[in-house]
Amino acid sequence: MEKNKILLVIDMQKDFVTGALANKEAQQIIGNIQEKIDSYLAAGMPVFFTRDTHGENYMETQEGRMLPVPHCIKGSDGWAVIDALANYATEENTLDKPSFGCMDLPAWLCGKLGGQTPGAIELCGVCTDICVISNAMILKAAFPEIEISVEGASCAGVTPESHHNALEAMKMCQVLVR
Repeated sequence: MEKNKILLVIDMQKDFVTGALANKEAQQIIGNIQEKIDSYLAAGMPVFFTRDTHGENYMETQEGRMLPVPHCIKGSDGWAVIDALANYATEENTLDKPSFGCMDLPAWLCGKLGGQTPGAIELCGVCTDICVISNAMILKAAFPEIEISVEGASCAGVTPESHHNALEAMKMCQVLVR
């Protein structure tokens, strides 16, 4: 594993895996993500998490009007990282993001790395077709010369078809898809 490579686990929260917006694909990638986290930590590489984070006014937001399923309300059980990964996610290594993609993510990661730019970034988690692709594009725009990658078997989309379409779209934008 190359130096300065980081793993970014996107939104592996209860509401996306077993709660309000659960799907079986998200449940099936938990073991893959756990193995990936363990391999990064064993190699001394950092692991970071994001949490989709909404307020009580979710239904009044544009997202709430377009996706009228309250989810990941800050402080709720569904907002928490799933139990299988909860021991890895701390307040220190987790970014609460208010939307699909987070414009603060590149600067936040550099801050967590002591002002250094990551050497490479691998993303995994959910949903491939919403939050994973959004954050991959933000990171690719912020760090155009850094390898940004995803492994299809460690991501899950809203549907298998939308997962596949998102992986293909990321390939077109020079995100390495394994």
